[in-house]
Amino acid sequence: MTNAQTAQPTAVIVLAAGAGTRMKSSTPKIMHPIGGVSMIGHALGAAKGLDPQHLVAVVRHQREKVAGHIATVEPGAVIADQDEVPGTGRAVACGLQALTAAGAPAETGTVVVTYGDVPLLQTQMLAELVDAHERDRNAVTVLSAVLEDASGYGRILRSEKDPQDVLGIVEHKDATPEQRRITEINSGIYAFDAAVLNRALAQVTTENAQGEMYLTDVLSIARAEGGRVSAVVTEDRWQVEGANDRVQLQALGAEMNRRIVEGAMRAGTTVIDPGTTWIDATVTLEEDTTILPGTQLHGATHISRNATVGPDTTLTDVIVGEGATLTRVHGSGAQIGAGASVGPFTYLRPGTVLGETGKIGAFYETKNVSIGRGSKLSHLGYAGDATIGEFTNIGCGNITANYDGENKHRTQIGSHVRTSSNTVFVAPVSVGDGAYTGAGAVVRKDVPAGALALSIAPQRNAEGWVQAKRPGSAAADAANATGTAEKTTGRDAL
Repeated sequence: MTNAQTAQPTAVIVLAAGAGTRMKSSTPKIMHPIGGVSMIGHALGAAKGLDPQHLVAVVRHQREKVAGHIATVEPGAVIADQDEVPGTGRAVACGLQALTAAGAPAETGTVVVTYGDVPLLQTQMLAELVDAHERDRNAVTVLSAVLEDASGYGRILRSEKDPQDVLGIVEHKDATPEQRRITEINSGIYAFDAAVLNRALAQVTTENAQGEMYLTDVLSIARAEGGRVSAVVTEDRWQVEGANDRVQLQALGAEMNRRIVEGAMRAGTTVIDPGTTWIDATVTLEEDTTILPGTQLHGATHISRNATVGPDTTLTDVIVGEGATLTRVHGSGAQIGAGASVGPFTYLRPGTVLGETGKIGAFYETKNVSIGRGSKLSHLGYAGDATIGEFTNIGCGNITANYDGENKHRTQIGSHVRTSSNTVFVAPVSVGDGAYTGAGAVVRKDVPAGALALSIAPQRNAEGWVQAKRPGSAAADAANATGTAEKTTGRDAL
């Protein structure tokens, strides 16, 4: 949110037309994710935080894909198409033309220009830029930063008489040795007086070595009109850092994650090892949660108070209840009730709902299953397309056989049920409240409440089978040594 004093900009124009060839990807550069959100998503979020009258995104490269993504991220944004004329100046002109075509010309007030590949830029920084711009009644206000190594960046040229007065911006390749010693650089993010911007863009040409319409030309035109050009310096260089390749993308991602994790700790979460913990910007954590090493939290994951997650756990869109524990779990689209425990080595697939104080134990996979309060699936099994009642105990090695080769079917298991080891439920099938199953049962028919389901034949021992069928083996010798095995010709052996 902006400061109460920040005036509402007439428009924010986000430039997102570049090809981003250095990313070497079929995915448009600005759609690459960082902290669980695309770069353009972060940029639009920061811009929207200013509460502008109009939000514009200028697109060109892979237009349909980018425009479709923007419509999903920020449906209220106006999409402007940059034509074949290259340059940032032309991109802004196309953005203004799109507003005019939409019946909302940006002729007065402040127009902010930013980029779709600066994911760490914050609304507060943009608000400070707008505040300074309008307070000082500038024609143009530049957002700048001071870098130890400014190589490759355009330098801010300030007046010696009035350091607040920006004389211009010189590109690195055009700078003199003295100018290259300047460490204040142009971020490319601006606040413009709308009237000045419109007049100046009408005078910007492509008559330069690159054949482009430079937005920086607006500064010299504004000064020639007698307008004041100034700069606001950010002390946080990461806010103006862009990502042109995957090396820069990784660096920005690591810095964003560091900030997210640090913010979580300051808000009351214990993170044992920040260096191995990754948390998306969209994740929410309550106070007194504990995150153990090797944990990744993605999407709309929410961790409730006093829950412990990890180590070595990856959750995507998982809701974790108060006091729950998840150890070495890979889960997505699941809900874990308060006081429940999951893991280790558990795979939670979408649709898994575990009730309060329930348990899904080691080496279990679940999918589209509702498990009632206090029920336990302790180890070695699969539960898919099933409903399990309260305080039911599912034995080791149980499986819901939900697929008949063409369709999926559900298994219904009631409350206070006890199933023995290696029970298979051949869906569709139901088990009533309080029922039991015997070890190794294959349940093909519904089991009434309180019944015991048995499906295996009585055991028969073929005595002497080993000596008859495996004479001379270690097993036969061991059996003979006991003196209890009866010799047989094997006629009665299995």
